[in-house]
This record gives sequence, structure tokens and C-alpha cells, in this order.
Amino acid sequence: MTDRYAVVGNPVAHSQSPFIHAEFARECAQDIRYEKLFAGLGQFAEAARAFFAEGGKGLNVTLPFKGDARRLADELSERARMADAVNTLALLPDGRLYGDNTDGIGLVRDIVDNLDIPISGKSVLVLGAGGAVRGVLGPLLAEGPARVTIANRTLIKAEAIAHHFAAQGKVEAVGYDELAGRHFDIVINGTSTSLSGELPPIPHGLFSARTLAYDMVYSKGLTPFLQRAQAENAGMLADGLGMLVEQAAESFRIWRGVQPPTRTVTNLLREVLA
Repeated sequence: MTDRYAVVGNPVAHSQSPFIHAEFARECAQDIRYEKLFAGLGQFAEAARAFFAEGGKGLNVTLPFKGDARRLADELSERARMADAVNTLALLPDGRLYGDNTDGIGLVRDIVDNLDIPISGKSVLVLGAGGAVRGVLGPLLAEGPARVTIANRTLIKAEAIAHHFAAQGKVEAVGYDELAGRHFDIVINGTSTSLSGELPPIPHGLFSARTLAYDMVYSKGLTPFLQRAQAENAGMLADGLGMLVEQAAESFRIWRGVQPPTRTVTNLLREVLA
């Protein structure tokens, strides 16, 4: 019998997950069916339980339900506990639900493996202090950067995240105005500003020829953040498409016990979105 998987969200029509997982299944000779599942606000648990009761094996969870998925899971991975969010649910043999968060490992693999840029020993700036940032900090810190700096409009939010992850490595919180005159090896935009064509209030002069500018949002062209980085001669630009594929690959591995190749799928998806 073909195993059934889905991505659940609100909205969910835009999701590229069915395309990605269909390619993974083809590459790895896995017999699965993957679909999109819309859930009304406040109805995630009901929709997820119904999916698994009908024979579903696993769910990817997107906005705004990652907190709901964390509460629904019977067992959590350490990275899901640290992120306080779940983007992958898997049905265990005993009928319980296992929750994991693959966003951070997806980001790390894209930077380290695909872009060939080590994080170890580097100075890393992360813009924003929302759920997207909280979801990636654990795996980022596990790579051993010299320091991770979290910058946010509301300093208290950045300070709360820095405190939460303080035991994992060197992490500090600052306001955007405190970035003036500073330089970083890696600058990651973890805000949602690119989705609305805007730019975080970062000072000029933040980038240099040795800087990787990475936007966790992906788009057809350069996002406003990447446009600024390009104008200031950042050494490398990258959007979040590789992260999207890598986090999906980790979900696939959790479900199927097989690590799918990602480079071909990323290239295909880039063509689809062009």
C-alpha cells in the first residue's frame, strides 16, 4: 500500500513540498503519496488527528501551526524542544506522534554543504527574533561559530532568545542601531520583511567581500535584503530555496530512513520558480 504524507498549513496552496517529495521518492525508489492539507485556524489538531487516523504516516507543518504541532506531539526531538516548534510529525509504530524541527539543520546543510562555507569559528549575525530564528539557532550554534549575534527591533525579544540558547554557545542580543560599524562573516535575514518587499532597518556598511548574505526567504529575483547586500559588495548571496529543500530532505529521512540527494531537486525547483 502506498504510504501517505502531506504538508498542512494555512495558507498551503503555494507550497512546493509535494513537488520536492515527489522528486525525493523518485530518486530513492520510495512508494509514497504526498498532498497538501488545508486546516482552518484553530483546527490543526483535529485535521492532523484525522489524517493519521485515516492511515497517514507523516506531516510537514508550516505556518501558522508549528506551535500547535509541538503541543500535539507525544515525543519531541531535542532540536524541537529548543525551537519550541515542530515542522515534522511522524507516526511511531506504537501509534504515538514524534515531533521534530528540521529548519535549522536545513539551513546549516545549505550553508556548509551546498555553499561550502564553514560556520565553525565564524561571526554570524541573525536578523529577527521570531519563530523562524528560534527554529534555526540550535543547529547554528552546534556548528561552533565564534559568536552569534541576534538583532531585532524589539531588543527584549532578542534577549529572550539569546538567554534561551545561552548554554549552546556564544550568543548575544542587540538592537539594529548597535550594528553600526560592525562586520560579520555570515549575515542571515530571519525576518519576514522580504515577503512584503521591505528591508530590515540595518545600517549601511554591514557587508564586506568576505560576507555571506543569506535570506531565509526565497524568490524569483533578489530579495530587498540581498539587493542591499549586493550593492554593498557582499562576497556571496543566497536565498532560502536550498534551505527549503534541505529541511524537506531531513523530514524525508525521518519518515523513510533514507537520505535523499538534494542538489538536483534544488536545481529543478529553481527552474520551476523562474
